Amino acid sequence: MSKNENKTEEVLFAGFGGQGVLSMGQILAYSGMMEGKEVCWMPSYGPEMRGGTANCVVIVSNEEIISPIISSYDTVVALNQPSVEKFEKAVKPGGTMIYETSTVDVPPTRKDITIIPVSANETALKMGFQKGFNMVVLGAFIEARKTISADGVEKGLKKALPERYHKMIPQNMEAFAKGAAFAN
Repeated sequence: MSKNENKTEEVLFAGFGGQGVLSMGQILAYSGMMEGKEVCWMPSYGPEMRGGTANCVVIVSNEEIISPIISSYDTVVALNQPSVEKFEKAVKPGGTMIYETSTVDVPPTRKDITIIPVSANETALKMGFQKGFNMVVLGAFIEARKTISADGVEKGLKKALPERYHKMIPQNMEAFAKGAAFAN
């Protein structure tokens, strides 16, 4: 499906607090906005700030978003085993599930979806940039689904990150590019 054909992308990012789940969703939402798309970002997290469950739904569309409440997704990005177990069945047939290999012992098994394993933790460690973990994952997602462009992501980062962190955008984009390789 080319970028122009893909009218709406409904994605769920899920994992533990502290993995950058909400940040990934926010960067995607800002990136979509920077490309003139309609967006919705709905975060949800448990009472623990780090280590508790966290997820967010992001909708990016070329058309008006009628409702932000959805129960099945074009893509689920699962950063831990509980998220795979809980949300694998929520991926629409023909959709995509991306998962982090270091935190998922039992990978998804559905045959009617595309499954993409991503070694984001290992990649970020090799880069010496552990904070780039979520950008590796986001790179795999964008490459697989073509929701927005890499240029849109860079503009989204400038919007999402406080100005004092803008010096880290090149490193974030390097992590993003390494993540894209997982979806090829």
